[in-house]
Amino acid sequence: FFKQVLFSLSSLPSFPENKILVAQSPLLTVANKTATLVCNYTYNGTGKEFRASLHKGTDSAVEVCSISWNTNKTSSNSNKEFNCEGIPDKDKVIFNLLNMSVNQTDIYFCKIEAMYPPPYVSNEKSNGTVIHVKGKLRKILIQTQEPQSASLLWIMVAVSGVLAFYSTLITAVFVSYWQKSKKNIYHQSDYMNMTPRHPPYQKNKGYPSYAPARDYTAYRS
Repeated sequence: FFKQVLFSLSSLPSFPENKILVAQSPLLTVANKTATLVCNYTYNGTGKEFRASLHKGTDSAVEVCSISWNTNKTSSNSNKEFNCEGIPDKDKVIFNLLNMSVNQTDIYFCKIEAMYPPPYVSNEKSNGTVIHVKGKLRKILIQTQEPQSASLLWIMVAVSGVLAFYSTLITAVFVSYWQKSKKNIYHQSDYMNMTPRHPPYQKNKGYPSYAPARDYTAYRS
């Protein structure tokens, strides 16, 4: 009898563990700056208080917005860089993102948490949803790059002109200074003292001086 009871207990199906599974669409294209992302989830626990949040980036580093709810109240919070609101529904959470810009194109992940009663449970990271926001980013980049290239070209031309002017000025000053120095050297060579002097070895041999002796009597009164 006991063997039959044990066999019947062992043959009963085992209940799955307490966990949350999340499913998201892989791609969402936004043409009017408004995205509606639906996070479907399944939960086999007995939680009464939940929290759902939307995260941006491959590493889920940016929390876009979040919503908490129970049987009595609902509260939400949004990142200042986004206009986002969350709406809880049966087995799903709807996130509405308004006024999206092109640079907010990225992958977004839903996170569902069972906060109370214990034990705390959250879903494993899902595959995420790529939100592609259409816009005119490429045209804007081309229009901004063209004026920048033109202004950069004019700046280079102006700098080259200034450098050429200063190079010419410095060269002219150098040539003028060199010519003046050459003239001064030439004039100094015209007024050199041409009076011959005694050879060093003839000073003590009694030779007469090459320069005639001056007659100082002519200066006497």
